[in-house]
Amino acid sequence: MKLLLHICCVVCACALADKFRKEGTEVTGYFYNPNIHPFQEFLKRLKAVKTFAEQEKIKVYYDETYGLDSFMGAIGTSAKTHDKERCPKCYRMRLEEAARKAHELGCDEFTSTLIVSPQQNQEIIRKTGEEMANRHNVKFRYEELTGHYLLGKETAKKRMLYRQQYCGCIFSEAERYLG
Repeated sequence: MKLLLHICCVVCACALADKFRKEGTEVTGYFYNPNIHPFQEFLKRLKAVKTFAEQEKIKVYYDETYGLDSFMGAIGTSAKTHDKERCPKCYRMRLEEAARKAHELGCDEFTSTLIVSPQQNQEIIRKTGEEMANRHNVKFRYEELTGHYLLGKETAKKRMLYRQQYCGCIFSEAERYLG
């Protein structure tokens, strides 16, 4: 079974890659995150994923485009818009691209490190992933894995990999630092 793992951050990738590989799944990574802001944060996360991929000997495809403009265009929102409106648009943007990439690479299925984060809306992620899977003729693998989040965090810390302080977008950055 070939799985494309959409990687948002190395913390959640640490939690999933080993699990799936132990199950006999061939894991290929894909870093696509136009939502991450500011640019320095984007570069830190990209570098951490590259280091992790090298450590784990996992093939990862990288979209190294800093996509703030495309992200803002896709969510069409302002800082006053609540995350219940903007987060589903962000999930859709990234999961659609992951499904497209999985189909392009001939993977049997795809998933995202979003399924590990207890801060994300798992029901919307599951529904959106399934919708994108149907659209791109590839299966979406969803499991309730938020319990693996702390394991990923501990693994990243032991490996001295960058651990982000907020979800990634400009809005979550403001929420993190402004309270």
